[in-house]
Amino acid sequence: MNILETKELTYQYGTGTPFQKTAVENVSLSIREGEFVGIIGHTGSGKSTLIQMFNGLIRPTSGQVLLKGQDIWAEPKKIRQVRFQVGMVFQYPEYQLFEETVLKDIMFGPKNMGLAEEQAKERALRAAHFTGLKKELLEKSPFELSGGEKRRAAIAGVIAMDPDVLILDEPTAGLDPRGRDVLLAQITQYHRERHNTVLLVSHSMEDIGRTADRLLVMNGGHKAMLDDTKAVFSRGEELERMGLRVPQITKIMQQLRGMGCPVDPATLTVDDALKQLIPYLKRKEEER
Repeated sequence: MNILETKELTYQYGTGTPFQKTAVENVSLSIREGEFVGIIGHTGSGKSTLIQMFNGLIRPTSGQVLLKGQDIWAEPKKIRQVRFQVGMVFQYPEYQLFEETVLKDIMFGPKNMGLAEEQAKERALRAAHFTGLKKELLEKSPFELSGGEKRRAAIAGVIAMDPDVLILDEPTAGLDPRGRDVLLAQITQYHRERHNTVLLVSHSMEDIGRTADRLLVMNGGHKAMLDDTKAVFSRGEELERMGLRVPQITKIMQQLRGMGCPVDPATLTVDDALKQLIPYLKRKEEER
């Protein structure tokens, strides 16, 4: 079942002015319920505009966004409800923290949905657990937290609303490698336990390669590709022409394949590469 669809979706900035620009043009796509989709594209490709149309933050110039088969703009007065179902975590979301305590900040979304205090608190505690926030941090001011902790608190605030679709725009931007790995693992675990739909926008091909089931590639405001992650990264030359690149380990495996090594050129992670290379190297050693 498709949870999110677009039909000939188009958005223009500055319509009717000398600065008119088409950011997204005639994009039609389907996102299945429960899948993890990565969204990639160079700066200016239209991916940020696209995801803001997914939950009604901006209204399309033309075309439709369908959530569970219903046009989200069919009743404009109810667009607020759509934003509870399609949760958005913006890049550097920690700048949106504002409450006295971390717990109150995470509770803000559920309370805004109309939930009672205890229900909102229960959701907030569950969301904090999902994102790995320690209990002792919940009564602190958000501004006392480290950068990574602030990021997790902001993400927990969206997760607490229990959206059917969770959209994350560059959630690991600015984090150190360990912080990035921890946060990605927590997002992956959340998806595995909740079985909801997750859309992850990232410039990191490595992050996308090890988390996403499918990849949407945006280029010049158009949908260039939407396919299984391996299938997309196997088209490395096309991606490079769009200003993108495959994960480093994929590039290495493609080069090894070109040298005659029997490996999968669409390998996405170091662990998968090792599983192929170690037996191969052992065989080569035995043959000497």
